[in-house]
Amino acid sequence: MGRVRTLARRSLPLALLLMTAARPTSADGLPNADAAAVAPVGQPAQGVMKNAITDIPGVRVGHFENLPALKGVTVVLTEDGAEAGVDVRGSAPGTRETDLLNPINLVQRVNAVVLSGGSAYGLGSAQGVMDYLEARGKGYAVGPNQVVPIVPAAILFDLGVGAFDVRPTADWGRQAAMNASDGPPAQGNVGAGAGATVGKMPRGLPLKGGLGTASLDLGNGVMVGAIVAVNGVGDVVNPRTGHFYAEPFVAGPLPSLPAPVNTGLAEPDADPVVAGDLPSIATNTTIAVVATNGRFSKTEMTKIAQMAHDGIARAIRPAHTMFDGDTVFAVSAGGDGRVDADVSAVGAGAADALSQAIVNAILNADSIPGFPSFKERLGK
Repeated sequence: MGRVRTLARRSLPLALLLMTAARPTSADGLPNADAAAVAPVGQPAQGVMKNAITDIPGVRVGHFENLPALKGVTVVLTEDGAEAGVDVRGSAPGTRETDLLNPINLVQRVNAVVLSGGSAYGLGSAQGVMDYLEARGKGYAVGPNQVVPIVPAAILFDLGVGAFDVRPTADWGRQAAMNASDGPPAQGNVGAGAGATVGKMPRGLPLKGGLGTASLDLGNGVMVGAIVAVNGVGDVVNPRTGHFYAEPFVAGPLPSLPAPVNTGLAEPDADPVVAGDLPSIATNTTIAVVATNGRFSKTEMTKIAQMAHDGIARAIRPAHTMFDGDTVFAVSAGGDGRVDADVSAVGAGAADALSQAIVNAILNADSIPGFPSFKERLGK
């Protein structure tokens, strides 16, 4: 583990150099410091940012959930439009309007992205978001005072917890949009994370999943944020060590479980995934949105969405299985206030932010029947 951490830390300056290549340099060849302090790549800007996707100008987030039913919906609003891309890696996805985001297709910008529980039933919540946006005149113009709001969506399967027959509806989506703000979004058992769970392999570590967010300051005025509903079949915490898989990619120390969990595996450092461990039905899926104030095209945002998936693979093992529908949307928000940025640096930052958001989801989750929270396992 020590070698992995060293490599991770050494990788950070590369992204920073990509972001600062055009900045004035001092006699020693290093970029001059800006008047305002800039957090190192891989760390939130202390005292400046909210460590949330809403740090990105033009991004607002709203939740609505039915906690007794353990179902909910999260809406990421970019009402005035944001260039967007998407990348689907899991083999059991449930999505809406992802074909529209193909770079060869006409529409360039989205007005919102919906993350929902309720499996395919939850896709209906996007209609309520469309209704909300239409009433505000936001969408793709198709005639005088006529718009079609562009609202891609992805769902996760949480029908096996809480109430099977209660699912997010158009009314839920509309209410989530009405609840949206640019403040720090609630995390844990909220929105699309209300019924999310992880560690569902027979030899895994069952834990309550949830909704998490994070952001990073990449320097030169460029920011990236992520929001994620964590519902993977795999583990976020290594069952053999009690440590987060994403620990090497998260700023600052992380708590770990006080003692390794006895899973019956012979090797202390072995990967807990072995033949026959995976479930036979799709009861999972991690879905996310990453956002930046970097000025990018739809094609470039598709690349950033692709790179952001590394954040899932680092933090959840296994990821992108036949029983997950892992989907990441990426949006370039902020309108005329956007700044020039490097695709590779922002893609790398998006992956780091997504890893941190996954950890934040687990740290903020509360227990439900059959899935204790990380906090409960810590004895808190």
